Amino acid sequence: MLSEVHFTGRRCVGHRESLPEKLDSLVDNSGLEEVVAPGDLVAVKLHFGEKGNTTFINPVLVRRVVDKIKEKGGKPYLTDTNTLYVGSRANAVDHLQTAVENGFSYATVGAPLVIADGMRGRSYREVEVNGRHFNRVNIGSNIIEADSMVVLSHVKGHILTGFGGAIKNLGMGCGNRSGKQMMHSSLKPEVKEEECRGCATCLEWCPEQALVVEEKGNKQKVAVIDPEKCVGCAECFMACRYNSIKIKWQSEVDAVLERMTEYACGAVKDKLDKCQYINFLLDIIPDCDCNSWSDAPVVPDVGILGSRDPVAVDCASVDLVNRQPGIRGTALSASFDPGEDKIKALYPASNYSNTLEYAEELGMGSRDYKLIE
Repeated sequence: MLSEVHFTGRRCVGHRESLPEKLDSLVDNSGLEEVVAPGDLVAVKLHFGEKGNTTFINPVLVRRVVDKIKEKGGKPYLTDTNTLYVGSRANAVDHLQTAVENGFSYATVGAPLVIADGMRGRSYREVEVNGRHFNRVNIGSNIIEADSMVVLSHVKGHILTGFGGAIKNLGMGCGNRSGKQMMHSSLKPEVKEEECRGCATCLEWCPEQALVVEEKGNKQKVAVIDPEKCVGCAECFMACRYNSIKIKWQSEVDAVLERMTEYACGAVKDKLDKCQYINFLLDIIPDCDCNSWSDAPVVPDVGILGSRDPVAVDCASVDLVNRQPGIRGTALSASFDPGEDKIKALYPASNYSNTLEYAEELGMGSRDYKLIE
């Protein structure tokens, strides 16, 4: 049986229906009533955006989802876990401050904000998954303790996973800080000394102080990674402005995708029938909202998708993005025609389809879907 994925386009034809109104209809039609029972504590899982980022999901749209949950008798709260890297969301105090500064106050969204893994990322529950890499995974306590969950995901590119959607939001987004380290543990970046400028930007993002800048024999300053301290989070790789840090893509990143998918499975294992997934195909940028910037979108806005199946909604998201014409003058340098793979053009070495295949293997959903407009 095909999984249902509901879709509403970005256009407001005839100026008669706003995007928030269309979102209301989408949330209802894609199964919220089956997910939320009266009295349920409902985790609204989303990304609050890093400080300096501007393309996270608009709080005005989040408020509409919150109001719909309340209509069904649920008790919603907005939640995310702390980051592994050193940014503006590595602990609950900074995380909540950033969320409020980005517009996610109670006054705007109508729900409290709860950091899922506690003050310093140490509040978690172990969940059995019996995957290829993990028997058990560490999921933020305030995700596990929810009765039901509505997962709001901003679809965009990602330098490691190829793209970010519902599965990445569940995996990286619901694992606590130690879980994030375990998901990244196969990554061991190396510095290409001949290309390093010694700018020390990478030092600012390292959570374990595993990098130093040293002067070499030719008096050139270069970054040096201590392999004993490195936890493999790859933030140095993503922060480097000069492409002077490399990783072994095929052997290492494929393992990260599988580990992340096992965490996603653990996040919903106790509530598979109590989750709804809303993917926002708006401001489809090449990078994650974890960055302290937002690059230009690489394809036009598409719309919003809703489903009870995280695998199907991500498959539909990929297909719809790839059907769009690419926008020239952006990070996209090839595959501009509709139907060409925009994600592969951005990140040729990332086997993003592995995530969808493995999630289906783990029983999270189906790659076969029916799109309902």
